[in-house]
Amino acid sequence: MISEFSLSHVVLLLAAARWTVLVSLLAFACGGLAGFAVALGRTARSGALRTLTAAYIQLVQGTPVLIVLFLSYYGLSLLGLKLSPLVAATLAMSIYASAYLGEIWRGCIQAVPRGQWEASSSLAMTRWQQLRHVVLPQALRLALPPTVGFSVQVVKNTSITSIIGVVELTRSGQLINNATFQPFQVFLVVAALYFALCFPLSTAAKRMERKLHAHR
Repeated sequence: MISEFSLSHVVLLLAAARWTVLVSLLAFACGGLAGFAVALGRTARSGALRTLTAAYIQLVQGTPVLIVLFLSYYGLSLLGLKLSPLVAATLAMSIYASAYLGEIWRGCIQAVPRGQWEASSSLAMTRWQQLRHVVLPQALRLALPPTVGFSVQVVKNTSITSIIGVVELTRSGQLINNATFQPFQVFLVVAALYFALCFPLSTAAKRMERKLHAHR
């Protein structure tokens, strides 16, 4: 029986949006930790470590995130490691985020003037002390706008997790559309909810960037 698209369906979409937010937060948190390690590897003194992390970034950035998702869910299951859709989605999105955040943060670390490294080195600081007390605080200010901007991409890319059964915003829209056969109304609301999630992040990134340029 075909039902009419109604307020109750909008409530279901709002509930599903919570899973979109959850996957986004988990991916950003886990991907951020891994991305920080990648950024440190890309700026390390060891040439082998720089090469290894650069290869990781090229591999992940050169692979569609959908393929990473399939490998996380279907590929690992063939090896005997069966992950739930939510865990597989978090893993795939974290891998995706780690490569991009690692490269963003690598650029921000290397954007800190070389004189800052040399000045801290003259104070007999260790490498970690240089990063902690001198370089990273300056790199953080540079990294905020692109990092917040990238979070928009993470939110939007969570839509592909619907393919493996995560009932987030897009998947919920598909299910409601199958019951109502009113795709225009359903996906218009889905689009509006994605906009409501992403627009504040985009605005925040632009404001941060303007303030950074004004400070300079």
